[in-house]
Amino acid sequence: MNRENKKKSFEKGYYKTHACNDSFTCKVCGRVVIPEGAGTKHRNHCPNCLTSLHVDDEPGDRQADCGGIMEPIAVWIKKNGEWAIIHRCRRCGDMSSNRVAADDNPLKLMSIAMKPLTSPPFPIERIEKMTRLMGGDGAIE
Repeated sequence: MNRENKKKSFEKGYYKTHACNDSFTCKVCGRVVIPEGAGTKHRNHCPNCLTSLHVDDEPGDRQADCGGIMEPIAVWIKKNGEWAIIHRCRRCGDMSSNRVAADDNPLKLMSIAMKPLTSPPFPIERIEKMTRLMGGDGAIE
């Protein structure tokens, strides 16, 4: 990389408009992550464990000083039907959303999506009593 291009890569917002073709090793699972296969030119998380690093304050700016592990905590579906992963930084608690990549682990994505159903915020054995309290008959059918 010549000196001019090296300087350019550190300008604020550079990665918003330029592809990031760098490979990296995931800090959580140790997998070597390559940009090919992602279906995007902006690879920002591990396709195996879906974790990322807290490097951006705004997408692509590389201005965050934190550097913490961004843990996948949820998925959501955008208006256009595209899935996105919600990440929360283990160090500072900051949250961000990242597009799902073509080669992301489908089992990990589904386990994150199903988490609210498999770990409800109340004891599942009390659901009948709760539905009766809300005016239902309490039957689960």
